[in-house]
Amino acid sequence: MTITKAEELDGLKVIGRIVANTLQAMARAMEPGMTTRDLDDIGRRLLERDGAIPAPEDTYGFPGASCISVNEEIAHGIPGDRVLRAGDLVNIDVSASKDGYFADTGASFRMAPVKPSVDRLCRDGRRAMQIGIAQVGSDRPLAGIGRAIGRFAEARGYTLIRNLASHGVGRALHEAPGEIPTWPVLGDRRRINHGLVLTVEPFLSRGGLWATEGEDDWTLYSAPPAPVVQYEHTVVATDRGAIIVTQPG
Repeated sequence: MTITKAEELDGLKVIGRIVANTLQAMARAMEPGMTTRDLDDIGRRLLERDGAIPAPEDTYGFPGASCISVNEEIAHGIPGDRVLRAGDLVNIDVSASKDGYFADTGASFRMAPVKPSVDRLCRDGRRAMQIGIAQVGSDRPLAGIGRAIGRFAEARGYTLIRNLASHGVGRALHEAPGEIPTWPVLGDRRRINHGLVLTVEPFLSRGGLWATEGEDDWTLYSAPPAPVVQYEHTVVATDRGAIIVTQPG
């Protein structure tokens, strides 16, 4: 989506705030002994309360209101009977629509106690996202997002999952300009047009390179196996940089 009117930005901010608030409420509710289905039910109730429609379920028939991925699961985890335990690394991805506008956000959370290396991975994962967002602006190179994140990851000895990309969003969950690599690529000459709505969501890892699909046809795992974190915002490109619409409030 490319924003051309103020009311479009207003609509995106409404759904962006809803998904951000839902994500934060789910994170606060996490505790050992609850199942991922319990956690998803909380998210569903919050989205429904605010008049929002879970996007993966509505768009793709995903079996849940949100994606909840634990430890070896790195994305698209199906909410179910898995019990959360102390020490787990949990990724929550919330995307939804309201009044024809879509927003997408996600984050990885540590359930204490965790290893210092996992704590550091989470901090650096959020920093990688912030570095990517800093590259967003009118008429800037789209590939600049992946180049900047790649420099950061390499300098700190991390890897990036290279088949899970950022994407256009706004009037649909996934739309033009298609996939946006969050790792360095050659030959991508696309530029960021003014008003473009996109996600920035690097998957930072300590050794993982690819996402592979599990037996349920949804859940993704790291290959080779390694810890992975994901942080994601929906942003709008302007002449002054990025507006983050997935802010709680």
